[in-house]
Formats: sequence, C-alpha cells, structure tokens
Amino acid sequence: MVGTVNTYRRVIALTGPLLPFVSFFARLPVAMSQFGSVLLVAETSGSLATAGIVGGTLSAGQVVFGPVLGRLADRHGQRPVVLMAAAVNAVATAALVAGALGGLATVPLAAIGAVTGASVPLIGPLARTRSVALAHRAKADESVVGAVHSLEGTLDEISFVFGPALVGLAALVAHPAVALGGAAGLVAVFGTAYALHPTAAVTAGQSAKARGKGPRVRHPRVVHSVRGSLALQGAMFGGCQAGIAALTAQLGVPGQAGVVYAAMGVVSAGVGLGLGALPARFGLRLRWRVATGAALVLSVPLLFTDTLWPLYAVVTVLGAAYAPHLITAFALTERVVEPARLAESMAFAASSLVAGQAIALAVSGRLAEGYGPAGAFAVAVGAAALCLTLALVTRVPSARPHAKAFIPAQQTASPVAGDSTGTGTGTGPGSSAGAGTETDTGAGTAYAGR
Repeated sequence: MVGTVNTYRRVIALTGPLLPFVSFFARLPVAMSQFGSVLLVAETSGSLATAGIVGGTLSAGQVVFGPVLGRLADRHGQRPVVLMAAAVNAVATAALVAGALGGLATVPLAAIGAVTGASVPLIGPLARTRSVALAHRAKADESVVGAVHSLEGTLDEISFVFGPALVGLAALVAHPAVALGGAAGLVAVFGTAYALHPTAAVTAGQSAKARGKGPRVRHPRVVHSVRGSLALQGAMFGGCQAGIAALTAQLGVPGQAGVVYAAMGVVSAGVGLGLGALPARFGLRLRWRVATGAALVLSVPLLFTDTLWPLYAVVTVLGAAYAPHLITAFALTERVVEPARLAESMAFAASSLVAGQAIALAVSGRLAEGYGPAGAFAVAVGAAALCLTLALVTRVPSARPHAKAFIPAQQTASPVAGDSTGTGTGTGPGSSAGAGTETDTGAGTAYAGR
C-alpha cells in the first residue's frame, strides 16, 4: 500500500497537482453532454424519437471526429487544438440548449448535436498522452508509467459516474437545460485551463519537416484488436445501462437506475486505482485476458437477476472487471503505437468505446422491449464473450515495435525501465515483460528518453 501511494506521488510530482484536477473537470462535459442532450430534447420536444436522434448525432460526431482532433494534436500540439475545440464546443452546446428551448425542428437540432459531438475536446485521451510524455521525458520507470494509466483510467471512471449524476440532479432540481449549460461552462473554463497549463509544452507537436520524413508506419495488428475490445466494452456498458433501466422500471423504481450504475462506477474506479500495485509478472497480455475473463464470468448472473438488491450486488461486483480492462487497453495502445501518433491512437480508442456503447444502447433497448431486461443484459454478456475471445487470440508483442523512437539520437540509452540483458524487469501495466513468460528484445531501454 505504501509503495502504491509513493508511486502515485511520483506521478503527481511529474504532472503537478493542478493538472489532474483541471483535466478531471475538463472531461466531465463528455460524460454530461449525451445524457443531458437526450433529457433536454425529450422534455422540450415531448418526443423520445427526436431525443434519440439528437443524442445519436452527438455520439456520431464524437466517434468520427475524435481521431481527427487527436491527429491534429499530434501534429500541431495539444494547446491550439484544445483551445479551438473547447471554444467551438462551448458555443455549440449553448446553441443546442437555445435550440431545444426555442422549439427548433429535429433536423437543425440534430445538426447542432453533431457539431457538439465533433468538437468535444477529448481530454481523457489527451491527458493520458501528455502524462505519459512527461513520464518518458523524466526517464520514469515502468511502475510510474503504469500508475499514469491507472490514475487516468480512474479519473475517466469517476467522471462517467459523476457526469450523468450531475445531469440527473440538475434535471430533478431545475431543468436539463441547466445541466447542459453547466457542461458548456465547464468545457470553456477547464478545457481552456487544460490547454494553457505549462505541461502542454511537452506535447507541442511535430514540425512540418519532421512529419515529412519517412513513410507512415502501419499500426501493429494488436492495435486494431484493442480497438475492437474497447468497442465491445462499450457494448457491455450499453447493454448494462439498458438492462438496468428496464429492470428498475419493471420493478417500479426507475429512479434507482442511476444509483445502481453509479455503484458499479465507484467500484470500478477504486479497483482501477489499485491496479498500479500489481507486480511486474502480471504483464499486459495476462491482464487483458484476466480482465476480459472476469467480465464474462461476472456478467453472466445478470441474465438471472430480476429483483433490486441482487441487481445492486451483481452490478457492483461486475464493476471490478471494467476498469482493469480499460486501463490495460489504453496501456497496450501506448506501448505499441508510434509516439508521434499517440494522441490520435488514444482518441481512436476512446471513440471505439463510445461507438460500441451507442450501438449497443440502440440494440439492447429494442431487445429489452421484446424480451425484458434479460434481452438487454444478453448484449453485455455476448460482448464480454467476444472480448475474451479477442484477448485470447491476439498476439501481444514482447517488445515495443517503436522502441528506438523513444531514444534521442544524441543520448545513450540507459536501462531505466528494465535491464538491458532482455530479462524484462520493468514493472507496472506497461511492462515489457508481457505475461511473465515472454523474453524482451531490448525494450527495457525504450524509455531512456522521448
């Protein structure tokens, strides 16, 4: 426990105490906007279909343009990209509120929703990229890099618990417009603060001359498998959300749905924070398989749950499998992609999660209508089974494919993350020790500089 606390202290020493605080509040609007837009449009238009269309275009905008913003951040630096996106998103969110309150027709309202989603500054993926870059610049060992992923994953989990909760509270006390207006204010204030934070210098982008050197390297196959795995995790989220909503409504306590889902998120965040304590022998391949296996085993009881308190118990325990999978998936992405494309890859991974959740919500909602809550929960269980299959059949490289890209030419590599004899003694989620059975081919020196 003491060692874990000390590791997180080293992470805060790298980022400064203000950056995690600012990035947390800057990522809250992502969790608030979709739910808030659906509630707002449903109340102002009286049509769930219109609300679903607007919420769908918002998600589509984020899925399509999230990787574009990530690529722009890789090329031009995070500061100008986040400043631009935060400004556009704040205006678009305010326009969505005004349009809904003014009774705007479905098509123009959906178009504003698409712009709102497309301009969401993906602070979560960008904050991961920035913190990892800070760790590499400081020549931090793998335990610190792993703790960075754990901390960022936990902040994501907490934001996706408190974001919808804040929307629900605002809608209950005042009006959904208050929640979306608050999201616009948060992204304007904290998105700008994140962009202007001094650590933005570490992600200043590449010069045009540097970008023009050499062919564009293809991602390893594992990157695409990880994206598929994240899309399936999004499907688990969507299936669980629809199933929980259907079961609580069936039991006559629809207000409990948000509380049940929040309980899962709290447990998930807590387990994610503790993930940094795992020893080096639990490499990324093993963690991926264990997390997806646990998700499958722990989700099966949902199919047989038909009362409230067992639902609380099953969903809460299930949360323990979700954060480890998310954190491991992002750590795998960071491990195998080119450093120059890290922000784009992180944004693509996050967009995969959103896409899977949006599609699963639409499908599982219809299944819940026809077959009850078990129909929606079956989507979550099926997605977990496919996720485990991907983890079992995908080969995870034992060494970083782009290890040399981390080492400046003028600097001699030093064995920071592991010894140079190939024994793979790095620690943490990003360890090149793989599952504890693979041999390293020199990746122990990959973090000597960036």
